[in-house]
Amino acid sequence: MEFTEDLKQQGEIVWNEIRRHPFIQGLGDGSVPLEAFRFYMAQDYVFLVEYARVLALAVTKGGGLETMGKFAGLLDATLNQEMDLHRSYAERFGISAQELESTNLAPTAYAYTRHLLEAAHSGGLPEVAAVLMPCQWGYAELGAMLEREGDVTDANPYADWIKTYSAEDFQEIARWLCGLLDDLAGGLSNVRKKSLSEIFLTSSRYEYLFWDMSYRLENWPV
Repeated sequence: MEFTEDLKQQGEIVWNEIRRHPFIQGLGDGSVPLEAFRFYMAQDYVFLVEYARVLALAVTKGGGLETMGKFAGLLDATLNQEMDLHRSYAERFGISAQELESTNLAPTAYAYTRHLLEAAHSGGLPEVAAVLMPCQWGYAELGAMLEREGDVTDANPYADWIKTYSAEDFQEIARWLCGLLDDLAGGLSNVRKKSLSEIFLTSSRYEYLFWDMSYRLENWPV
């Protein structure tokens, strides 16, 4: 069994909870409250700023020119395409670019980004791939699921979100990252693999908490 398939099996309880979370189900049928989706869009935008820092660190972790170039391409796509897409998509839901830029990370989003950055700063390329996989693979997996099971017609205000993450180019990136982690894990000790599993599971749990945070409109209590 490939290492990433083993990771997915280890995290299956978490991912089943994500798949049936009311926010995810609501993306599929269009029932997510607009206020919750607006909150999610703003938080996801500032999350991507920190995500881009992790991708920048990934470029410095080695792995050869091809791998460095792939992460550099992902960084460029995040900063100059995905964030621009977020701005234009958010505008459709009444969120201005100024609102996005002035958004502060909610508690869960702040904790998740610190987890990502700590793993990327302190670890090597396997740690970076493991900490990123739940977000990159997870969105591709959810996008594909919702395309199969959800409403992707104009009746669903979130149909374009589903189409973005079910698109083949996004699916390809997720497959590449999983393949990279499988290759990197091949020569690692069981102790190192166990550490990577813990990193992956922590990111998976934060993925669940991010959706839940958005559904609850989480904010700092004081």
